[in-house]
Amino acid sequence: MTDSKNPDQKGTEDEWAEAMAEQQDAATDSDESTADAEEDLWAAAMAEQEATEDDEQSSNEDASDINASRAQNADHEVFKQLDEGVAGTTPRDLDLIMDIPVKLSVELGRTRITIKQLLELAQGSVIELDGLAGEPMDILINGYLIAQGEVVVVDDKYGIRITEIITPSERVKKLNK
Repeated sequence: MTDSKNPDQKGTEDEWAEAMAEQQDAATDSDESTADAEEDLWAAAMAEQEATEDDEQSSNEDASDINASRAQNADHEVFKQLDEGVAGTTPRDLDLIMDIPVKLSVELGRTRITIKQLLELAQGSVIELDGLAGEPMDILINGYLIAQGEVVVVDDKYGIRITEIITPSERVKKLNK
């Protein structure tokens, strides 16, 4: 083609034609193999889709047969399941959650102070709370109000006696205050 010592020298037209023909042949072979691969992929995808549709049709027919047999025995099965559910599953369900730890806290009262007042606190400072003496204290589980109670002292230790359990509807009313 070209002389490596003389890069300005041009090759003959025949050499150029041969090189171009080789390049076109390689491109054509590549295009044909790409087209064949694409056709194979499409054929595989179409076969998979047909198989899926056949499976869906057969499963729908099977499901309708199963539903028909279930409908015949529905009354007997429903009442049997309810009886077993009441006696059998309830205690096991509670056993699953019995060992889950929860955080119980008792709230004496609340107040709002400024950062300046917070920085002025020292040992012996008294903070005024909005709760009144003798008023029931809130018992919280994981931060949610569930009951109210009063402080008791047993063997030099504080405790709380539950005086009222808060129902879910009462919890909503207290949130609105």
